[in-house]
Amino acid sequence: MQGIQQAVCTRLGFEFFGCDPNHKVGISLNVREGVRPLNGMRIRPEAGTCGWYIWAGEELSEADDFFVPLHVAHLDDWEPLLLPYLGLAPGFRFLITEDYEDVWFDPRLLENRE
Repeated sequence: MQGIQQAVCTRLGFEFFGCDPNHKVGISLNVREGVRPLNGMRIRPEAGTCGWYIWAGEELSEADDFFVPLHVAHLDDWEPLLLPYLGLAPGFRFLITEDYEDVWFDPRLLENRE
C-alpha cells in the first residue's frame, strides 16, 4: 500500500507522509455504500489517529455521529479507491471519483483547534 501512496505523492509533486495501518481514520458510513465523490482531509495526527477524515457525497455533515472510527488497515474493505491518497501530508484535501482527481493543500487544516 505504501508504494502506491508514494507514487501518487511523487506524481503530484508532494512530500510523502505515511499512514500507520494500526491508526484510525474518521469515516462516514456512506463511503461503504459507494456514494461519490469521495472526499478526504487530513489534520495533524494525534492519539492513535492518522489525521484523515473521509466522507462521500457533496455535503459534509455537522452531525456528531457522521464520522465513525476505522483502522486504516480496513479501508481496503470499505473503498480501495481511497488508498493511493493516504500518503498525503496533514493539510491536504482530495476529491476523487473513478474518473476525476483534485488534490490541494489547505493551510486552515493545520490551524490549532481548541
